Amino acid sequence: MSEHSSDHHGPEKGLLRWVYTTNHKDIGTMYLLFALVALLVGGTMAFVIRAELFQPGLQLVDPNFFNQMTTMHGLIMVFGAIMPAFVGLANWLVPMMVGAPDMALPRINNWSFWLLPFAFGMLFCTLFMDGGAPNFGWTFYAPLSTDYAPPSVTFFIFSVHMMGISSIMGAVNVIVTIFNMRAPGMTFMKMPLFVWTWLITAFLLIAVMPVLAGVVTMMLMDIHFGTSFFNAAGGGDPVMFQHVFWFFGHPEVYIMILPAFGVVSHIISTFSRKPLFGYTSMVWATASIAVLSFIVWAHHMFTVGMPLVGELFFMYSTMLIAVPTGVKVFNWVTTMFKGSMTFETPMLFAIAFVVLFTIGGLSGLMLAIAPADFQYHDTYFVVAHFHYVLVPGALFSILAAVYYWLPKWCGRMYNESLGKWHFWMSFIGVNITFFPMHFVGLAGMPRRIPDYALQFAEFNAIVSVGAFIFGLSQLIFIYNLWKTVVKKEGEAATDKVWDKPEGLEWDIPSPAPYHTFQEPPVVK
Repeated sequence: MSEHSSDHHGPEKGLLRWVYTTNHKDIGTMYLLFALVALLVGGTMAFVIRAELFQPGLQLVDPNFFNQMTTMHGLIMVFGAIMPAFVGLANWLVPMMVGAPDMALPRINNWSFWLLPFAFGMLFCTLFMDGGAPNFGWTFYAPLSTDYAPPSVTFFIFSVHMMGISSIMGAVNVIVTIFNMRAPGMTFMKMPLFVWTWLITAFLLIAVMPVLAGVVTMMLMDIHFGTSFFNAAGGGDPVMFQHVFWFFGHPEVYIMILPAFGVVSHIISTFSRKPLFGYTSMVWATASIAVLSFIVWAHHMFTVGMPLVGELFFMYSTMLIAVPTGVKVFNWVTTMFKGSMTFETPMLFAIAFVVLFTIGGLSGLMLAIAPADFQYHDTYFVVAHFHYVLVPGALFSILAAVYYWLPKWCGRMYNESLGKWHFWMSFIGVNITFFPMHFVGLAGMPRRIPDYALQFAEFNAIVSVGAFIFGLSQLIFIYNLWKTVVKKEGEAATDKVWDKPEGLEWDIPSPAPYHTFQEPPVVK
């Protein structure tokens, strides 16, 4: 049987089929399910955080455990929920969109998935070790994470290495597939935008994952082998840790948002019944965002005492990233302009993405102003900013993608009214949660604290209520998935799922190319 056969290899049935599979659809499904489980685990940790902060005064958990929760919540959401979900979408969609029979390297594909449950199992087990889980924040700044860390930090480092190996293998696979397995006639500038965003994301992953591996290896040496990379007493420099970490960390946040741009481009085009406005400019905007992401890292570090010329450089380069991002937002809005728009669940999530991601981008511009950042730094304003980018940004786009492609994946339509309930509850919950954080941050409430001054009490109560609304509304999504995929209750999907909405009688031209998985035409 050929390496690229879409059949499942060998006679394995049941569970073993999933262990051995090299089929890109199976592996994509496993990534998505893994991400869903990680989302629920990380969300439960967020519940602990918000329950503790519901009112001032320490009430529920020990402050050290609170710090473990903030650390684990960040690590699990970034590396366990958002990134694997996008890799799962890439596995499902990239081969189909470029007309390939499977991913180029099917066995590496299988391995890159199966590393993840073990990496996260190890990370999760640190909660039960002596001294508890890592408690130094998801950015694990040294020397807090080297000289003052619990013994479990070594397991955390090994876990990060395994995640990094998995990411690099996944990225190599995407690049080789797109370069070598496109259908005849599909030039680069004919590729669907989701493929473009993932190609650029894959190069980012290969560039920055070794940097992360380097910095955790230096931590390991400082902890166990007597080096002093980050220990000032031995001639090291704690600020060097921040430089190396953020040289990984800033491109990483673009790794979590670029595939979202691709998803949203497809969805807005389809439900506006128009080709995407400015395809070429979208490709170039994505590429320039990726390039610029490497020269802005120290805007996370304005308060470390860098030279004024350094502050100015990172301030201006950060503002520059707003230009290609603005181009993308302009193109999405222009695509919708005068289109025959309908508002099915994927479109609702996509429009919410554009609006709320823009709010996150604007607060990011505020943080880019170096003298102002001295006031914002390490307050809840920063928490509000990056959650606006990652929750209604990355997470909403993943939810939109699942609703949009689910009929293609399982052959059934999801329940539209449940989908709309899920959207509106999530939309209201997410804004009640993260918008007031801007205000408590501007008023001076520091982040990563288990207790706070009395004047922040009302807003924190509102934020916690919003968090529980948002978290619990994800149960509607899970119920809808279960009804559609497991119970097979929806109506059968047609071959062109989104073409003819109810209530639109006129003949609608087919939406943007390749939004359905027909065989790509061979261009003469």
